[in-house]
Amino acid sequence: MTAAPHVPVNLADRLSRFSDLWSQKTVAGVNDYEVKIAKLKGEFVWHRHEDTDELFLVISGRLTIRLRDGDVVLEPGELFVVPRGAEHCPVADEETAILLLEPAGTLNTGDAGGPLTKAAEPLD
Repeated sequence: MTAAPHVPVNLADRLSRFSDLWSQKTVAGVNDYEVKIAKLKGEFVWHRHEDTDELFLVISGRLTIRLRDGDVVLEPGELFVVPRGAEHCPVADEETAILLLEPAGTLNTGDAGGPLTKAAEPLD
């Protein structure tokens, strides 16, 4: 995905363009990484990304990232990096908007696979 030169990405505008949950939308690229946004509600699947860290930034709502050794709770404006190989399960009790930063092509369900696996879709 290539953004238009000298045009900022308005996250509120981009988030208003879709309503589906647990579906990552790519809004920018940084070197070999994708900047993605998503709306979450409910519990995802336990999974891990063996080869990469995963950055979660909460835009609105509240996100709990369950880890095998304890939970991390994120409020708007807070971020957390799940270390590579760490099994985790994102949970949002209310609709929550997040920004993710991870290598291009990273699957949302990591090693778990299954029916929730979706490739990120570009959102221009």
